[in-house]
Amino acid sequence: MNSLIKLELVRALRNRKFLFFSVLYPSVLFLIIAGSSGTTDKVDGTGLTVATYMMVSMASFGALTAVLMGNSERIAKEREGGWVRQLRLTTLPGRGYVLAKTASAAVVSLPSIVVVFVVAATVKDVRLDAWQWLALTGAIWAGSLVFAALGVAIGYLATGDAVRPITMITYFGLSMLGGLWMPTTTFPQWLQDIAKWLPTHAYAALGQAIEQSRAPHAQDIAVLAVSFALFAGGAAWLYRKDTLKA
Repeated sequence: MNSLIKLELVRALRNRKFLFFSVLYPSVLFLIIAGSSGTTDKVDGTGLTVATYMMVSMASFGALTAVLMGNSERIAKEREGGWVRQLRLTTLPGRGYVLAKTASAAVVSLPSIVVVFVVAATVKDVRLDAWQWLALTGAIWAGSLVFAALGVAIGYLATGDAVRPITMITYFGLSMLGGLWMPTTTFPQWLQDIAKWLPTHAYAALGQAIEQSRAPHAQDIAVLAVSFALFAGGAAWLYRKDTLKA
């Protein structure tokens, strides 16, 4: 399994387009969105400056890009190309394949988080305590596993031709409605009520709680836990179903 993880990492790091969208693209968006704001401009209802708020949102968005976009399309194409069938002939268990995909995506997601933090600190002068930087990195990195599981599920659900549109709709829908591109306080009330139950909203809320030096809301923790259970359970069921077809 270690060899497969190394192989997945090498493949991801060689994909320059993937690296741009997962590592650099979120930082570019951060500069576009927060670039015109002043150092004291705050997001209504949060007490956080625009730069501090958007830093967490874009770091979360970058991690989401790495684990969701990377996993879903690659798995769907590997299924159609026969690579997954070949792996089943080896001693590698099914959970090892899923774990290798998740681990490689999680490793690639870490640079996207760090780059956004560095850009926010150097360009927009975002200042936090050392423990907050460490806690933010850990929380956003660990939280990305929820969407890594979703990526695996989509990869086994969709065909090679259908996986991209399904992934893009899921990707942009969760990002926009979850408040990663703009504060949900700008939404109509009915849309805010929906956003509160999305895993992307809960994901960013973890980082915002750390920035505010408070404990995260129980609802956000519950939403992420239930989402991970559903996505991981769905991925495992779809993998078993796909195995029976082979």
